[in-house]
Amino acid sequence: MQVFTVSQIAQHLKGLLAQDPVLQDAWVTGEVSNLRVSQAGHAYFTLKDPDSQLNCVMFRRGAGINLLADGAAVTTHGNMSLYEVRGTLDFITDIVVSEGVGPLSLEFERLKQSLEREGLFDPSRKRSLPEFPKHIGLVTSPAGAVLHDVVQVLSRRYPLAEILLSPTPVQGPDAAPAIVDALTKLFLDGRSEVIIVARGGGSMEELWPFNEEAVARAIYASPVPIISAVGHETDFTIADFVADLRAPTPSAAAELVAPHKSALKQEVDASLQRLHAAITDQNAQRRYSLSRVVSNLDYRIPDFPTLRRRVDDLSQRSGTATASFLTLRTREAASFMARLQTLNPTATLSRGYAVVHKQTDGQPIYTRDAVKTGDSLNVTISDGSFPATVQGPQPARRRRKKSIPKASARLF
Repeated sequence: MQVFTVSQIAQHLKGLLAQDPVLQDAWVTGEVSNLRVSQAGHAYFTLKDPDSQLNCVMFRRGAGINLLADGAAVTTHGNMSLYEVRGTLDFITDIVVSEGVGPLSLEFERLKQSLEREGLFDPSRKRSLPEFPKHIGLVTSPAGAVLHDVVQVLSRRYPLAEILLSPTPVQGPDAAPAIVDALTKLFLDGRSEVIIVARGGGSMEELWPFNEEAVARAIYASPVPIISAVGHETDFTIADFVADLRAPTPSAAAELVAPHKSALKQEVDASLQRLHAAITDQNAQRRYSLSRVVSNLDYRIPDFPTLRRRVDDLSQRSGTATASFLTLRTREAASFMARLQTLNPTATLSRGYAVVHKQTDGQPIYTRDAVKTGDSLNVTISDGSFPATVQGPQPARRRRKKSIPKASARLF
């Protein structure tokens, strides 16, 4: 016999509940009682009918939590789970709607809640529309009035854009996959810079293809911004929540997707005026700057007549100074030549002097003691030279010393 712990039995029961497809995706109708809201905003209540009751838990972010009130008749969506700590069976509620809502509305709320939890409605992923689209994709029925309305609005407002129609049925059981195929064709074509998904108004059943999960995921996967324009202003579909922008009507989508040509013309005119004003201002600044430059040039142009007179004066002064300089230098040169002439040995020789050298070594003779008898000499005079031989030196004359009278002395 196998014995289990309480935790093992609780975990086994919880696993069985999680594997039951009915209990994991159930809609339950009943009356709310024993409602208690915690400080964190979570709701704990009992859902009952005349024969039974069910413990329910709804966390604060659940859709329709504001509809919970004691005695209120509601329809809830959720899944059954076992709270192991207390061993209680709870219906974990994620959607609450008022009782009497049809099955399509219930499915709408369920899918909306599921896709919102996945992040398909996250505002941070919404993309802005291009300012001046050249190609606008359009997913709609070619037989309805939507195509005519969109074409007419764009032709009037922004005729530069080309509409790329990807036709599809927008009503009936085959509409949802056809809408997905039409979007896929525009994605593969690659020219569309923005896409409008549109159809006219109708009942919830007629608009239901735009509440299908496949259509919502195709819109979410779009590489370019998508505008949802399904039904009238009061109609909301899952496509509206997933799209980058919702338009209340197809005509409004055509107005949102492109600017009006009159507004563009006004903007261009305003830009031209600003450009003209800027150019005019720049020209005024340039003319002022040029006038200042011309004015400065007037003051800085050389006075050529005065400069010519100064050149003439400088030339005259330079000529006079040069002449004086040359005269002075000529006189100095003549004086120098005269001194050189005086010091010229030839001039000395012409006055009767001679220069005597030894023939042996060419040493000049300055004193008598520099020669002896028999030395060969070379004597140079003013007009040539000749050899000579020392016969004998002449004794030097002795100079008589003058007698200095002796001084007499007297003794006093």
